[in-house]
Amino acid sequence: MRKNSNRRPERTGVRKVVRLRGAGKTIVLGVTGSIAAYKSAELASLLVKQGHQVFAVMTHDATEFITPLTLQTLSKNPVMTSFFDEKENWRPGHIELADRANLLLIAPATANTIAELAHGLANHPLAAIALATRAPILIAPAMNGKMWSHPATIENVETLKSRGVEFIGPEEGMLACGYEGLGRLWKVDDIAFRAEFLLARQENLIA
Repeated sequence: MRKNSNRRPERTGVRKVVRLRGAGKTIVLGVTGSIAAYKSAELASLLVKQGHQVFAVMTHDATEFITPLTLQTLSKNPVMTSFFDEKENWRPGHIELADRANLLLIAPATANTIAELAHGLANHPLAAIALATRAPILIAPAMNGKMWSHPATIENVETLKSRGVEFIGPEEGMLACGYEGLGRLWKVDDIAFRAEFLLARQENLIA
């Protein structure tokens, strides 16, 4: 019996990576003073590979865990760590970033930073950007499990959620403090995917 020569070849199991419509946007990546700050390097690299402009903004404590030069090299953009970084520019750099951002992603976010955002404090560039931007905000917490479950943190998270801020994580596992519980930074790949989702959703809302 003659076989049909027009038969389509069977598909292989290779997965094709599809870029969402949100690609090519400006992401402000906030990095705070958590031991998980070193993972921000991988996150910045992923976001750049996805075609985004990434501008890292670090708290002072974050620079104790990862150097600004690392994030500058990976993002190919200057890194802001202080208001004094802006002294040679007539326009405040943090306001420019707040206006330019399509997404503010804070990963990792400490309990202290979450509290600052919930209470509208702006004593460093990252907090000021969060207060001034009208872009979506995505927060990936990382902290001791007891800190995460403390009523003050729970209240601060709920306050931010009521304002439209989105959270991813934390996840359960062994923490740097030696305890096992809820408080680990969510998987970097998943954070990057959620960022893509929010960018695409925002683009659809604007359209």
